[in-house]
Amino acid sequence: MRSVPSRTPADSQSVLVRWMGVTDANSAGYVHGGAVMRYCDEAAGLAATRHSGRRVVTAAMDRMTFNEPVHVGEVVTFQARVNAAWRTSVEVGVRVEAEDPRSQTRRHTNTAYVTMVALDDDGRPSPVPALECTDDTERRREREAQLRRANRLAEREEIVRQRSA
Repeated sequence: MRSVPSRTPADSQSVLVRWMGVTDANSAGYVHGGAVMRYCDEAAGLAATRHSGRRVVTAAMDRMTFNEPVHVGEVVTFQARVNAAWRTSVEVGVRVEAEDPRSQTRRHTNTAYVTMVALDDDGRPSPVPALECTDDTERRREREAQLRRANRLAEREEIVRQRSA
């Protein structure tokens, strides 16, 4: 097991910018939710890779909120950073903002929380650096990530319990 220094959320910050076109549209004429999810996953993967220094895979998308539709022709920014780190996994928060390039107005359209697992060269889960929060906002995000993880694990245990009942 390698010893790795802790990293801050700022060390993992990743930004992906995409111009949404007609190939991203659904039958209603808006950007397809699946396209937004794909780019959230990509931005989360970048942040998790920066944090861990390893290749990563998606383990879970705990939550994906769709606050407002994204329109074809808008420039969409996916801002990702690590919220919490455990033994071999991290939670990455992704904030999605859409900008109308003509009016230059921006709006928060989506939020996602993605759990990524770091892998070693043989494809096995690999330890990740600890997360060093530097301000109250980062500490709040870490607490909230811990709560989401606890809820996810409790739900999994309850499902297993009910299946065996």
